[in-house]
Amino acid sequence: MEELLHSALVHLADWAILFFEWMGVLIILISGFRGIYDFIRRDPKTRLTLAKGMAMGLEFKLGSEILRTVVVRDFSEILTVGGIILLRAALTFLIHWEIRTEEQHDTGESVPFFPWKKKD
Repeated sequence: MEELLHSALVHLADWAILFFEWMGVLIILISGFRGIYDFIRRDPKTRLTLAKGMAMGLEFKLGSEILRTVVVRDFSEILTVGGIILLRAALTFLIHWEIRTEEQHDTGESVPFFPWKKKD
């Protein structure tokens, strides 16, 4: 019974990983094409729109990597998945910082050097 439950969990996780990976790729592709379209139209919010789309796509990809930790079998796989998670989390953090910077630039607010510190 335990083996059956484990097998069902692995299959469910594999399908969910595949779904989230495809959603992330699809969102990034759509955002890229939208960014090209906005760039050609000379939309001033092109960078902000593109960054938001990329961040959303990376969130789905990060979710798939977190799910991948369910099905890892040995320590080298854990290290690989952990490294990928750290890289994608860093990219997501940088993109969110870029979004915040662009939004503050649009409103005329000052941009803090350390984005995780709140303004006084």
